[in-house]
Amino acid sequence: MFAFSVKRILQAVIVMLIISFIGFAIKHNFGDPVRDLVGQRVTPTERAEIREKLGLNDPFMVQYVRFLGNAVHGNLGQSYFFKKPATEVIIKKAPATLELVFCSALIIILLSVPCGIYSAIKPKSWFSKFIMGSSIVGVSMPVFLTAILLIYIFSVELHWLPSYGRGETVRLFGWWDSGLLTLDGLKHLIMPSIALSSIMLPLFIRLIRSEMMEVLETEYVKYAWAKGIQPRRVWLVHAFKNTLLPVITVGGVQLGIMVAFTILTETVFQWQGMGSMFIESVERSDTSLMVAYLVFVGIVFVLVNTFVDIIYGLVNPTVRVAGRQ
Repeated sequence: MFAFSVKRILQAVIVMLIISFIGFAIKHNFGDPVRDLVGQRVTPTERAEIREKLGLNDPFMVQYVRFLGNAVHGNLGQSYFFKKPATEVIIKKAPATLELVFCSALIIILLSVPCGIYSAIKPKSWFSKFIMGSSIVGVSMPVFLTAILLIYIFSVELHWLPSYGRGETVRLFGWWDSGLLTLDGLKHLIMPSIALSSIMLPLFIRLIRSEMMEVLETEYVKYAWAKGIQPRRVWLVHAFKNTLLPVITVGGVQLGIMVAFTILTETVFQWQGMGSMFIESVERSDTSLMVAYLVFVGIVFVLVNTFVDIIYGLVNPTVRVAGRQ
């Protein structure tokens, strides 16, 4: 298991190096940092002095190695618009995005598991057909259209929920602004969470259903039925437990994707998280902040997938055995 974990960690480091290289290459070839820092009123001589001071005249690989050294210490550059370290800006915006992803993942788990199990156990019932039909609609609808539809129904027509912003927040740990501990914050969180979960919810329902239907046809499940074990135990212990392996794998990948997919959701609901911050950085040509966001999302994605791979190796020893071959 130790060798398996080390191999996955080394793979994660290589992936992060590739992501950082691509991100730095974008920064190096997109826009002029000196112009973004000082504007148009600085003389060419002063611009040349600033470029020399910032090390922008050094070869590309020298600048990249310097960037890696700073990144190891948590320095991903200076935001040209906010006039602050890019890491500081991301840390300020991260709680909003992470809470949105957490609530969306909670909705996906609470709905996909019972719906997937039920539609696998009783595939011909009208409710199963309704679930499958709804999942097709959910897969087909883009997230921004779902968000606009929710705003129209629950904000414009019914006036039940607020249509934008985070609402009232509470400061935790000295830097984390949380909306989970206030009623107004929770009201603002409902529609964005539903909209974001609509991307992955149909996928997980169909995945759990198909995997469980396959497991229900295996010999050991038929043997459990022959022994007279209670149906609930057969479904939840013998069948669903063995369905979890592919669900864990896909879930880890999709969780990382959800962090990146918050861009559209945050834009529609004016949710002040990392997604809306990235859109603003693109509009303002804030290349340092763009690269810092890409690196941060890459780190989250790689860490989640590495953790899932290690957990999968613990749950399923055959993965470790296959990895040695």
